[in-house]
Amino acid sequence: MAPLELKKLKKQLEELLNKGFIQPSISPWGASVLFVKKKDGSMRLCVDYRQLNRIKIKDKYPLPRIDDLLDQLKGTTVFSKIDLRSGYWQLRVEEGSIPKTAFRTKYGHYE
Repeated sequence: MAPLELKKLKKQLEELLNKGFIQPSISPWGASVLFVKKKDGSMRLCVDYRQLNRIKIKDKYPLPRIDDLLDQLKGTTVFSKIDLRSGYWQLRVEEGSIPKTAFRTKYGHYE
């Protein structure tokens, strides 16, 4: 990573630690991290889970089709709106799977 990316990485790791979204890890698993440029020019921290995805058990149930989901909304009068700006970090992970989500950086090993 370039020096500017390392600085941003350290800052984002500190923020994620402070929010309780990540924690130090001793897991034998460890994916790499990278930055992806967003449309507004800022950088998004991403974890490369391609190796983990190759060995995971496939989901037996397909995602629902959008038209089926919209059909279920017929006749509803109350709708909710949620902010998914940091949605990725807000998904609860099954306790036994947390070590598999570990990632390694220059600044430490986290999950």
